[in-house]
Amino acid sequence: MTTPQPEAADTPAGHDHDTLVAALAPPPATPIVSVKPIVLPSASRGTDLHVRVSAPVTGRDLPVILFAHGFGSNLDGYAPLTDHWAAHGCAVVQATHLDSRRVGLAADDPRRPRMWRHRVEDLKRLLDELDALEAAVPGLAGRLDRGRVAVAGHSFGGQTAAILLGLRVNDPQTGVAEDLSDPRVTAGVLLATAGAGGDHLTPFAHAQLPWLREQDFSRLTAPALVVAGDEDDLPLTTRGPEWTTDPYTLSPGDKSLLTLFGAQHFLGGISGYDAAETTDENPARVALVRHVTLAYVRHALGIDSTAWNTARTVLADGRHPLGRLISK
Repeated sequence: MTTPQPEAADTPAGHDHDTLVAALAPPPATPIVSVKPIVLPSASRGTDLHVRVSAPVTGRDLPVILFAHGFGSNLDGYAPLTDHWAAHGCAVVQATHLDSRRVGLAADDPRRPRMWRHRVEDLKRLLDELDALEAAVPGLAGRLDRGRVAVAGHSFGGQTAAILLGLRVNDPQTGVAEDLSDPRVTAGVLLATAGAGGDHLTPFAHAQLPWLREQDFSRLTAPALVVAGDEDDLPLTTRGPEWTTDPYTLSPGDKSLLTLFGAQHFLGGISGYDAAETTDENPARVALVRHVTLAYVRHALGIDSTAWNTARTVLADGRHPLGRLISK
């Protein structure tokens, strides 16, 4: 589903990109400290969990954002987002999941069929180990607000994040869809995330990613911002870009959808400044994503809704050249 982009001449006053970014811009960025790898021994996982924590060097009561990378990435990815969130008052925690190219699981590794489940357990382990993670970062002790935790993820990581918010995934090995949500997480950001399974999945997705076959969005009740590109035509579904809007359209409760015009799967380059996998490189689009996602997290965690309300107003009518923001 592709939304036409307005010509520049049709863009009303106040809807240009620079005006929007200026309106959403938080206070000036603070220097950040980032420590990696913090190694959490994980015998049951079969590979130690490597973690990166980034946080501003000043400030207290820092909200926590858990971030789950896309398939094959690692704890060093997504700096255009994670560094921005950290520089504006958040503690960002990233792990390297088992599907990472750095881990290099063999094709016949018995953990492969449950990679989706290991990812969820990774994020819960990060929450369990916040004391140890905090202690590993110089100057961070006593500065985290454990009552304000959000989760975010891109692509495969979006499914991981959504499970903590209530998404039910039918385990292809057991046939059971367990409740794996975590009450410690109260809001989320789902970036270019998989939609519903069923007959619309391609044979490749059915064979290689069986955890996508049956997903129940009706239990995804926690507040979330869904970000989708209207040219994100993945080889996993026959439905086209509309598929990645399912986490918004099929879930109940407080949800918002940011549709990015002309964006493909990496939404302009959120996975890295020089990532060769980005097919739609667009710094303005990345700037919009990081500003709107930060505004949403601050709103959803009860910190400040000013920038979020501005984004909803400016992006509501779809006439902004970069995208449209709707809520339900």
